Amino acid sequence: MIDPNTKTDGEEFEAYNVRRWGSSGWTHGLKRSGRRVGANFDNWVTWPNTLKAHQLIAYVTDPDREAANKPSTSDCNAAIFDAMYECGENVSLADTLVRIGRERLGVGEDEAPRLRAHLEGNAGAREVMREIQSGRRRYDISGVPFFVVGAVDGESSVGRPYGFSGAQDSNTFKEMFEELSENLE
Repeated sequence: MIDPNTKTDGEEFEAYNVRRWGSSGWTHGLKRSGRRVGANFDNWVTWPNTLKAHQLIAYVTDPDREAANKPSTSDCNAAIFDAMYECGENVSLADTLVRIGRERLGVGEDEAPRLRAHLEGNAGAREVMREIQSGRRRYDISGVPFFVVGAVDGESSVGRPYGFSGAQDSNTFKEMFEELSENLE
């Protein structure tokens, strides 16, 4: 979660930033970096409470969910980020998330009421919070985005995973992947 103290229905972007940090000036560098890689942040108008967005991801990626088209976590993140940063949508709201599920994440018309009940009833919220807290403790996560990257050979991890915070240049990932692949040789 970006900030668990955000109001449940999200907050207006500028008002949140003024309340929390005194201004939204800190986002200028983020937006400038984002534009270089196609993340324009053209319509970021709401600072969301992301708990329900995490619940949506857990719901649609659940291995036990019967669906013809199951999205990956990356697909989910891309859909949510696009809605929030580029389309100006409030991803704190169940209505928004159900629509994202329907339009972008393979939730069928017959399944939409179950997804709505899941989100509105906070099903899975404790599990999401437990997972977030576990990650914060295990990897010392203090900001988002946060990446944990490690090498796996079959079923076993090889070496220690890397954990790092913040948006990263593609060269950072390339160098990390090259180093991790050396552990597999």
